[in-house]
Amino acid sequence: MNKPDVSRELLAWYDRNARGLPWRESHDPYRVWVSEVMLQQTRVDTVIPYYHEWLAVFPDIHSLADANERQVMHLWEGLGYYSRARNMLKTAQLLVEQQAGCFPDLVVELKKLPGIGDYIAGALASIAFGQDEVALDGNGLRVLGRLVEFEQPVNEPAGKAAMRTLMQKMLPHGRAGDFNQAIMDLGATICLPRNPLCAQCPIREHCLAFEHASQAQFPQRTKKKPIPQYIVVAAVIRKGGCVLVDKRKANGLLGGLWEFPGGKQEEGENLQSALVREIKEELGVEIAVQESLGTYRHAYTHFKVVVTAFSAQILKGEPAALAADEIQWVEPDKLEQYPMGKVDRLIAHSLL
Repeated sequence: MNKPDVSRELLAWYDRNARGLPWRESHDPYRVWVSEVMLQQTRVDTVIPYYHEWLAVFPDIHSLADANERQVMHLWEGLGYYSRARNMLKTAQLLVEQQAGCFPDLVVELKKLPGIGDYIAGALASIAFGQDEVALDGNGLRVLGRLVEFEQPVNEPAGKAAMRTLMQKMLPHGRAGDFNQAIMDLGATICLPRNPLCAQCPIREHCLAFEHASQAQFPQRTKKKPIPQYIVVAAVIRKGGCVLVDKRKANGLLGGLWEFPGGKQEEGENLQSALVREIKEELGVEIAVQESLGTYRHAYTHFKVVVTAFSAQILKGEPAALAADEIQWVEPDKLEQYPMGKVDRLIAHSLL
């Protein structure tokens, strides 16, 4: 592989075929940052409307720093991986307090900010500040893995580090940002995970996987463990015209979001007894479980859940936030104002 030829030919292709994405209209660090955080493990077509809505509400880092967590989480609802949103708020507040709202331009300094790792730091440094830095995402790992028939698993630290070293040697001086985005675009549109469009690839003459028809074997990854599935119960507890919701602790899954109280079924329990136990542990009250309100399925990154919601009535005690940051009684038509995960939002909609 001739690295300069690959870089030159890929950039020429990118200059003609770059995707017209809204965040590419500006090199403003704030907009680059917003887009890159949103794009982590999220499809481009999903991100675009969120990106536009975010900028309409928070057009700059100062407006974001002035927001509260509930506003941020509500705007983020549906994008998933909610720690990203909380870290964005923390980063905005830090930068406004300590750096007059300005991003540092060096990778080592960017990585000190909440939620910014190798990839986002490299993207910001190269795209917004013109630094010769690598931004290597899943698309890039696939492109480079096939290009050189890379034998190490790219989902392990040693393999990823070796790929970053390879890509660093390929960066064209002064155009690292364009090169990083060219690799991403090639992986997103041509070097696809299945059935890559090799006939359209601008660097196929340099690609060992194309030469050896081994595209399906690369990039190599260690096999993931089977994804577990959990049975979960949730209670819709009513008082007057309101229902009880609690706010999840910030440092866990779906942290900072509101939910209907409940939890996982344990061995030896039926759904009703699991819910009685969970509500006693979470709220300190005894309940009578009533009719089922529906069953919902959802997949997270590392596990799946099957959630059954029940109506429930308090028999004894006064609810307290024993396992949550706070609890509130809310009218069902006001629940839209409370940021929720997908399953809890579906339950909330069912109440209307």
